[in-house]
Formats: sequence, structure tokens, C-alpha cells
Amino acid sequence: MGITRWINRYQSRRDVQAELRMRLRDLAGSRVRYGYRRLTILLRREGWKVNAKRVYRLYREEGLQVHTVRRAKRAARVRVPLSGAVKPNQRWSMDFVSDRLVDGRWFRILTVVDQYTRECLCAYADRSQTGEKVVERMKHLVAVRGVPESITTDNGSEFAGQAMDAWAHQAGVKLDFIRPGRPAQNGYIESFNGRLRDECLNGEVFFHLTDAREKLERWRRDYNQKRPHSALDDRTPEEFARTVECQPFALPIMDKADPLPCQGFAVVGQKPPALDTTVDLPSDPEMRAKGFSERLVLMERLN
Repeated sequence: MGITRWINRYQSRRDVQAELRMRLRDLAGSRVRYGYRRLTILLRREGWKVNAKRVYRLYREEGLQVHTVRRAKRAARVRVPLSGAVKPNQRWSMDFVSDRLVDGRWFRILTVVDQYTRECLCAYADRSQTGEKVVERMKHLVAVRGVPESITTDNGSEFAGQAMDAWAHQAGVKLDFIRPGRPAQNGYIESFNGRLRDECLNGEVFFHLTDAREKLERWRRDYNQKRPHSALDDRTPEEFARTVECQPFALPIMDKADPLPCQGFAVVGQKPPALDTTVDLPSDPEMRAKGFSERLVLMERLN
């Protein structure tokens, strides 16, 4: 074959990194829905000097891939920009998530998220969620966090009822209702509900209502205190909130003060208007006068 016996007998001397593999398996076992990028962040927090490429190689070799269902491709459309918060406790988002107990009975979870810090303020489960119960949870949150400027919700009867309307009027809170059938206009809470469903509800078994409340509260604290958030530069929501409190102005690293990525549907194919270009004029007044006089002489010659 034309090769030497030294090449034929070569054995790799690369470190198998047994300790790193073991720790990676432990993290992936405790956080089954985390991909290799989030696991890399957790390893770096523990002091491991690794990059995403090495973790990805070990992640594949250990067979720790997260199996997800690919969503059907949809036609891309121009979206309407959604107004966002520029400081903590300015705008909240609120919605419901439904799940079942082990005996088949349904229960609903009231979820509330701060749009700026991405903190989960509430994940409260109950057999039924009425407008009065929502007002009770809102009073508890306001006593702890303060009064927000507005709350973005859908047009459900619990949010658009008289109880919620009376509380919002007394507390001075604006209820910002989205358009019917447009959940993308409340994208913050929809994204959070997806994480809640994927990382908690699909992996837990709830025996009774008290058990569901305890597990939801445990996951909520882990989400706020330990889970890295990609929109916050891989920081936790509480870590980002503490950073904002130490700054006298809004942090520019996250495009919070700028208009958020387009949300909702708009007219397809609409082009932005062309901008008029400005003509550069000479800054020296003598040069401007000279150019003006030369144009006058030229016009006299033509006449």
C-alpha cells in the first residue's frame, strides 16, 4: 500500500477528558432540554476552560443531542415593530398556560414576565383562573415589585373583564390589549411560555395542585437565578436586573431602548421611502460667493 508501519501503528495521544465528559453528562442529565451552547456557559461558570467547539464535539460523541420537532416553514413577511420597554418594571406581559394533573384534571398557570429584564414574576397554578383571582395575584406582585406602566395581554375574559379593568383604573396601570388572533404582538410571554412548556411542563409529573405549585415555583427561581438568557448576553435575568440597578441609565448592550425586531404582519412588498441626499456646500463664505459670481458671468456670456 506504500505506507510505513509507523503510520499503520499510530495511536492518538489526545486526552480523552474523562472528567469533562462526566460533568457534561451530569449537566445534560439534570437539564435535559439544554443544548451544547447553554451547557458551555454552565461549564464556564464552574471554572472549566472550554469553548463551544470542544463541548460540541464531546456533546456529539456522548450522544446528548436534544431532539426537537422541526416546525413547518412559513412565508416570510414584513412585520410591524412592537414597542418595547426601556427600563425595568415598565412593561409586563401576561398570559395563561394549561396542563393536566396525573389524574387527568386540567389546571391553568398564570404567567407574568418583565419585558426588559425578562424575569418571570409569576407562575401561579390553579384549577380555574377568574378575573378576581388574577387581580389578587396582581396586587401581590405590585406590593413586591411596584406598579408597572402597562401590562400587555390578549383579549381573554379574565383580562378584559370588569374586575381587571377596575383594578387597573385604581392602580393607574394601562392594559395594552393585542389584536385578536395576533399572539406575535405579545411575543415576550409567548416565548417564555414555550420555555416553560419545554423545560418544565413536558418533563414533570404533577400529582396534585400543591405539587404543581411547588415545582413551578422551583423552576421559576431556577429560571431567574441560574438559567442563562441569550437575549441578556448569556446572563441570568436577576443578574441583568442587578446590573441595571447599578447603572444611572439604560444599558446599551441590549437593544432595549431601540425599536424591537418587527412583530406582527404588515403589507407585503412595501418598500421604504428613498431618502433625499443633501448637497455638500463649501464651508468658506468666500468660496460660496466666488462660485455664485462665476455662475452669473457664465449666464451673461450665454445671453
